[in-house]
Amino acid sequence: MSKTTVSVPDLGGADNVDVIEISVAVGDAVELEQDLIVLETDKASMEIPSPVVGTVVEILVAAGDKVSEGDDIMVVEVAAEAATEPAAEAEQESAEAEPAASPETKTEAPTQEVPATEQTIELTIPDLGGATDVDVIELSVEPGAEVAEEESLLVLETDKASMDVPAPKAGTLVEFRIQVGDKVNEGDVYAVLKTTAAAQPVESAAAEQPAAPAAKQPPAESAAPQPAAPESAPEAKPEPANRSSDVYAGPSSRRLARQLGVDLTKVNGSGVRGRITKDDIRTYVKKMLKQAESGSISAASGAGIPPIPEVDFSQFGDIELQPMSKIKKLTAANMQRNWLNVPHVTQFDEADITDLDAFRQQMKPEAEKQGVKITPLPFLIKAAAQALKLEPSFNVSLHADGEHLVHKHYVHIGIAVDTPAGLMVPVIRDADKKGIWELARESNELVEKARAGKLKPNEMKGACFTISSLGAMGGTGFTPIVNAPEVAIMGVSKAQIKPVWNGKEFEPRNMLPLAVSYDHRAINGADCGRFFTTLVALISDIRRLIL
Repeated sequence: MSKTTVSVPDLGGADNVDVIEISVAVGDAVELEQDLIVLETDKASMEIPSPVVGTVVEILVAAGDKVSEGDDIMVVEVAAEAATEPAAEAEQESAEAEPAASPETKTEAPTQEVPATEQTIELTIPDLGGATDVDVIELSVEPGAEVAEEESLLVLETDKASMDVPAPKAGTLVEFRIQVGDKVNEGDVYAVLKTTAAAQPVESAAAEQPAAPAAKQPPAESAAPQPAAPESAPEAKPEPANRSSDVYAGPSSRRLARQLGVDLTKVNGSGVRGRITKDDIRTYVKKMLKQAESGSISAASGAGIPPIPEVDFSQFGDIELQPMSKIKKLTAANMQRNWLNVPHVTQFDEADITDLDAFRQQMKPEAEKQGVKITPLPFLIKAAAQALKLEPSFNVSLHADGEHLVHKHYVHIGIAVDTPAGLMVPVIRDADKKGIWELARESNELVEKARAGKLKPNEMKGACFTISSLGAMGGTGFTPIVNAPEVAIMGVSKAQIKPVWNGKEFEPRNMLPLAVSYDHRAINGADCGRFFTTLVALISDIRRLIL
């Protein structure tokens, strides 16, 4: 038998991705495309399938490790080569199989191989983890181009994440049957690929057929059934059926089950071919809650908080039930997780932006020449970045062990964007090193990409601090929810002209309401007081931004 090392495929730009589940164990027989491990970024989960049929020999990673594209994760002993010896013996068709006959049949087998020929295959969309109507946002190669195995052919976008669809084999791309902007689902034909069919698949197919007759000859040599043992082993192992890794469920369903502490082997799937959906998991949790005594929560419920009672609203009048978008579902889950885990404290203040707004209005003609739209946002981004540099106690994250603070020597600012699909937070990197024009241009571009649904996963990662602005929508203040693992977020409300005492008289000033929520585990009130005072001073006197 030969061994092959399975590596992490293209992750669409993601790096240092968490290994959250090992789906197989050493000694397990695996089929082609069977899930080996599950990875999770901060936006999506993905399953890494087996590229071969065989037996797991060694697992090179563990749950909790971080991996990147190209890292080795597993060693698999390929089963197809193990079957060639009994196949050669079966083709000999002799009544008595002598030991000397095996080498002869092995040498004859290559002479009967079918010469390599070209064949054309249709490529279909792989498992999308339960996602449907997924947008095609990029075709990565041109028809007629030579492509290598695992080379990206197209890019799909689901929810907040993008994924590359790789070529299953090397060959020549004949044509695409989709185009950018189309929506696709699992199993849809998206391209035609011309490949070279080698003789090895024909030989392995022949090897599989004699396996059964070989097992029916107990009087024959005792050594004869031994090569077939690895292939018959999976049929004799009932225990994998009890593992959640063998349950038919997509990454998003598995992630929800992990969050709620649900054993997927106990959940009945209502999807196609018994696939377990998120609704199946929620139904199971509700059932367990109803069975709990005296309102206590069963272990399967995870958070330990009784659910809001289900209400039949139709009894009060006409209703219409509309499904939430995928992004809104993810946002709701993320907000609930942050609110439950982060002890929030919010401080409020006002910044005098009279001079800032006057300067901004003065610079509008030059902004048009620069080809950018200048709003208060780039000034707020610049001020927040500068404040994080001046008050580094705010530019931290709480380590997962709860005993360390991660001090960041970079300043990336997230900006919350309201889109038709829901709330998205693109990130401006190294905001402290960029000027107003550059920040205006980049923020405008990211906002447009967010609203068009074209953001990539790496454009929504790594923020140190987030700005959520209601802008002209109104309101005198609100309490923003910290977007963990960040430790703070600033909410910006509508500016108003107010009378402000200047020491001699009241004068009208343009006042901007601000609110900073922070994680009280990592930041105390004095830290926030210093940071907020610095931030307000920078906004109120933009000349300080150049100091």
